[in-house]
Amino acid sequence: MFVFFSGKSTLLPALLVAEGYDKVIVTQPRRLPCQLICKRVNKTMIIDVGSSSEKIAGWAVSGVDQNPQAKILYLTDGLLKERLVYDKNFITTHTQLNKSVVFFIDEVHERSVNIDLCLALLARLLTTQPELKSKMKVIISSATLDSSVPTLFRQIPRVDLAEFKMPQMGTLHSVTKHPRPNENILELVQELCKKRKRHDQILCFVSSVSDVNQCCRLIGEISRGTIVAYPLVQSQHPNVQQTNIEHGTVFFSTTVAETSLTFPSLKYVIDTGMINVPVYDIQSQRTVLKEVRAAESTIKQRLGRLGRTQPGEYYSLYSFKVDDVLYPIPQICQSDLLNIEFSLRKSPLQGGLNYMKAFLPNKPSQESIDATIQQLGQLRK
Repeated sequence: MFVFFSGKSTLLPALLVAEGYDKVIVTQPRRLPCQLICKRVNKTMIIDVGSSSEKIAGWAVSGVDQNPQAKILYLTDGLLKERLVYDKNFITTHTQLNKSVVFFIDEVHERSVNIDLCLALLARLLTTQPELKSKMKVIISSATLDSSVPTLFRQIPRVDLAEFKMPQMGTLHSVTKHPRPNENILELVQELCKKRKRHDQILCFVSSVSDVNQCCRLIGEISRGTIVAYPLVQSQHPNVQQTNIEHGTVFFSTTVAETSLTFPSLKYVIDTGMINVPVYDIQSQRTVLKEVRAAESTIKQRLGRLGRTQPGEYYSLYSFKVDDVLYPIPQICQSDLLNIEFSLRKSPLQGGLNYMKAFLPNKPSQESIDATIQQLGQLRK
């Protein structure tokens, strides 16, 4: 059975364990949320084992883990992809289970390459080994969801699929929108700093890492050190991100702060509405960073950062119509496929993207796949 819904990944995994499921594997796109969500779950829930108790959750990211044998395991989608690709014994007909393993793929709206490959690999298992349907369940969680994802699983024979959409309940606290198209972001930060209360935090979304670093530097120079801004980018160590969020007031961020990260006193979000996306050009065989407008699903995520702990204010610096672009283009449809093709071919799957494309929610163009195979062949010579 498949369930598509919008929601958090803390309570449901624990409820599934209480229902008797053997293991709940929950993916996150980034390393820090794996640790933070696991910590929150262990703080609020335990497993009673006679006179003692044990932690219900563990986490794993590349190169390090903690309590990975726990009933609930939070891990990056990249790590799950590696297990599904290379570990033939990850789940088989011989796997001893009381009920089944739950694969909980979270934040699917991001449509990263790893998320799409996880979906494809799970769909492949259920298609090529239908006997595993009694041993595994899949939950796909997304704030917003392109129809291509549920369509993929509907096409698998004898698979039950259920969709659950959260009612529009709104946020715990009110959020006010303030359109300020084309306004200078640094001037707006200074304006909000003058009116903010003592613990209020300001989160600014910009398009690239270079913009993050430049804005942090410039706001310090302009304010003569009275405003200290912290960067939030993907390459940071999780401990650095957590320390910044706990102690900082003003943040400049790429897409990394759109989901999972919790700000204790977030009051203001400033959104440029722009994102730098790596796009692979087949002809030149080069990847270039392209600045594109954010899709409606991304804007909703940024807006959703507010209203959790107090009333919030959202300042949009863009002038485009939000619902003109509903979802971002999946990364796998505009990325360099060489490493993906190579990894799939050297894995136990023994097949590349021409084999796996049947299981992908959105498929790369045949031109891209053919060019990748040709390039791989040239490298082998």
